[in-house]
This record gives sequence, structure tokens and C-alpha cells, in this order.
Amino acid sequence: MKKNQPGENLDKPSNNQLSKQLSKQLSKQLSHQPNEQPELIDLYQKPDPIYTRSFTGFFRNLRLLGAGLLILLYFGTVWVEISGQQLVLFDLPERKFHLFGTTFWPQDFILLSWLLIICAFGLFAITVFAGRIWCGYTCPQSVFTWIFMWIERFTEGERNRRMKLDQQPMSGNKLLRKLAKHTLWLLVALATGLTFVGYFTPIRQLVVDITAWQVHPWAVFWIAFFTLATYGNAGWLREQVCLLICPYARFQSVMFDNDTLVVAYDEKRGEARGSRKRNSDYREEGLGDCIDCQVCVQVCPTGIDIRDGLQIGCIGCAACIDACDSIMDKMGYEPGLVRYTTENQLAGQSRHWFRPRLVGYASALLVMVGLFLWTLAHRSPFEFEVLRDRNVLYRTLPDGRIENIFTLKVANKTDRNQTLTLSFTGINDLQSGSSPTFVVDSGEVAEQVIRLSAPVNELTSPSQDIEFTLTSQQPDSVSVSSGSRFVAPLK
Repeated sequence: MKKNQPGENLDKPSNNQLSKQLSKQLSKQLSHQPNEQPELIDLYQKPDPIYTRSFTGFFRNLRLLGAGLLILLYFGTVWVEISGQQLVLFDLPERKFHLFGTTFWPQDFILLSWLLIICAFGLFAITVFAGRIWCGYTCPQSVFTWIFMWIERFTEGERNRRMKLDQQPMSGNKLLRKLAKHTLWLLVALATGLTFVGYFTPIRQLVVDITAWQVHPWAVFWIAFFTLATYGNAGWLREQVCLLICPYARFQSVMFDNDTLVVAYDEKRGEARGSRKRNSDYREEGLGDCIDCQVCVQVCPTGIDIRDGLQIGCIGCAACIDACDSIMDKMGYEPGLVRYTTENQLAGQSRHWFRPRLVGYASALLVMVGLFLWTLAHRSPFEFEVLRDRNVLYRTLPDGRIENIFTLKVANKTDRNQTLTLSFTGINDLQSGSSPTFVVDSGEVAEQVIRLSAPVNELTSPSQDIEFTLTSQQPDSVSVSSGSRFVAPLK
């Protein structure tokens, strides 16, 4: 690696980002002479490391606040209990999903499907409206990457010091700094993996089992897996996850339009770029507001130059906005050279708030949320199904009554055993040969065989509708119903 000579700019950004190279290569291929050979780009070349610098600003504080709340929610929720039950626990062996005091069962899987659809439409709607705001502020990859970058600055110093440190040969100071950085990375990753597994097995017992060396091998495997995944993604891959792995960046262009809010550079105001003295009349020199300080590039976590236009590597984190505004303030210029705006606004046009695509996504989102809340509010604590015996359509009893056999399947989705009472309507003088009351344990799917008989004179047709109703006794009276048909001989 070439070392920087005295006076040479150490803050020169890396220029081998894939999207930027491809665009440059395309322009060269379109304009090269017939005898000129196009430059070949190795898609598998090792990318240059990105050294970000510290900065302050409104959007940085906003991102820190949001990330802090998300981190607190992720690491804190798993330790909260209600009546001795973990607040959020996906108990796969018991097939119970405890969410904020409510227990869900595999029969409620449709609710999970709806919830995922709601999240998808919510992401689509927010992308059409505000671009990749999810990536910049709430994506776990971005949040943990910022945490790991802060640890890197804490152990190795600011941007120039880290660049010089990596260029130096191995020494005791360099070894200690690298060791401290990777140790802290692994500790954060271990806490992340342990917390994630704690959402699937009671975390208090999990910690006790780990300290006693009695933890289940599968728990050890998943803790190690998510520890290494966090350490690798946030510590080593970083921007490569956003540029090459994450599919969201690939299909964002389908949802963007000219009124989507994005981070953009005001080229009309900024060009032509160039350095100048603070109080100079730069307009007379034919210069714009951009002093070409490269600070917007140096703070970017993906290493792009926002002045090249909207790119696949831009995650909308607004780091370049804070950095540029700080430079504009020092120079005495108006802020907003780099800002949240739209393509239409940059072109001097007004922004259209109500667009067919945005209205469509928002409408679908509202419908899905409404249906989900209605289904959740009318969710029954029992699953009830009635199956008629098809081997014997009916039997004639010695007293002349007609008998049918039914199998009742009842799933108790509550956290307590339930005593249920059966009743049936549809035919007068229906009688059962067994007790109408039975008990179903919590989480149990019970089967109960019921024999029903009816007098011949009450059977007006060969097949009549009847309805079975189950009513719980404690703590609240809840009823569920299911229908079937009573079969009788032809008259």
C-alpha cells in the first residue's frame, strides 16, 4: 500500500465502490475511441476499507435517540415478566407464543401471516414516501454497524489515526488496540446472540444453565451462530451487506418516484466546486457553495459520494447532511447544500403528496391493520370442530330413535384448564348418551365422541342442520359454535 507523503491529503475517499465504478466504466465505454481498450473491473476484488470520521448534528442525535430506544427494547423486553411469565417468549417445544400477556398457539398462525404482510406494506409505504429511512435509522444492520464503528473509534482513535495505524507494522500498541476492539465487538455480539436465544427459551433459566454449564447443545449452537453473525456483519462486512447482500437496495428503485424524499446534493447551488478562503467573493471566481472538502464522503458509512447523485449505496442516514451543514456554518453559507428533498423539488417543481402509488400502499396498509385488529379482538380462546362419523350414517335404536355419532375436536388456547359444557340445537328432543360437561387442559387438543339421538317424528328430512355450542365456565363465559348435519333414513 502506498504511504501518504507529507502534506498529502489523508482524507481522500476510496473510489472503488462498485456502483460508482460501473457508472464510470459505462461512460468510458460509450465515449472511448475505436482503438481504446475498456478498463476491466474485477467484481470480486477486495474493497478498500472505509474510515469514517466523527460528526455532530440534528440527524445524528435523532438517529442516536431512535437507536437507543431500539437497543433498550431489544435487550430489555426479554427480561420483563408479567405474573411470572416472560413478556415475549416463543416457546417452540410447548408450541406457545407469549406476547405481552397473551398466549398464541399454532392455530393462530394466520395472525402472524397478517402481521408480516402489514410489515411489508408498511415498508413499501414508507419507502415511497421517505425513501430508505428504514435503512438509515432502524435497520439492525445499520444500528449495530454504528455501535461497532463507535467502538472502533474509541479503541483506535479518529479517522486519520486509524488510517495511520493500519499502515504501520504490527507493534505492541497496535496489537493492544486491535485486541481491545475485537474483544468489545465479541462481547456486544455475544450479548446480542444470548438475548436473541432468550426470546425462544426463558432467559433467566438460560443464564443459570450457562453459569452451571448445563445449557442445552442447541442453545449453545444458536448463541454461537448469532454471535458470529453479528460480529461478522457489523464488524467485517458492514457496507458490503447493504451494497451486495441486502435485497432491499435492489428493488427500491421500483418504489421510488420523483416525489420520494431522498438525501440529495443541490448541484445548481454547489457547482462549480473548489477551495476558497472563508470571506472571499467566490461567486466572482465562478465557484458554487461546495468547497470540495470531502467531509460528506468521509462520514458516509457506505463510502459513497452523495454529489454523484442517487446511488444504490445510499442508506438515507443523513450523515452527509449533518457534516455538510457544519461546514456551511463555518463558511457562513446557508445550510441545505445536501438535504432531504425530492427530484421534483431539486428541479424547481412542487412536491406531490398524494400519488397513486403512495395512496395504494397506504390504503392497503390501513385495510390490513383494520382487519388484523378486528381478528385479534374477536379471537376465540378455543378452536372447535365437529366431524360426523362417515362409517355409519345412522343407527336405529331399540326405542325407535335415530342415532348419529359425532367427534368433537376442541383446542384450548388459554393458559388454564377449561371446563366446557356442550349444548346442541336444530332438532327438537335431541339427547346425548354421554355427559355434556368435560375438561380440556391448557394447550390440549382434545377429542370427544358424542352420540346424539332424535325421535323419528322430529326428523322432517333425511339431512338436517344442527349446531353444537361449547360454553366455558371460568373465568369468563365464552361460547364457540360449530355446525354439522344429522342424517336420518328416507321416508
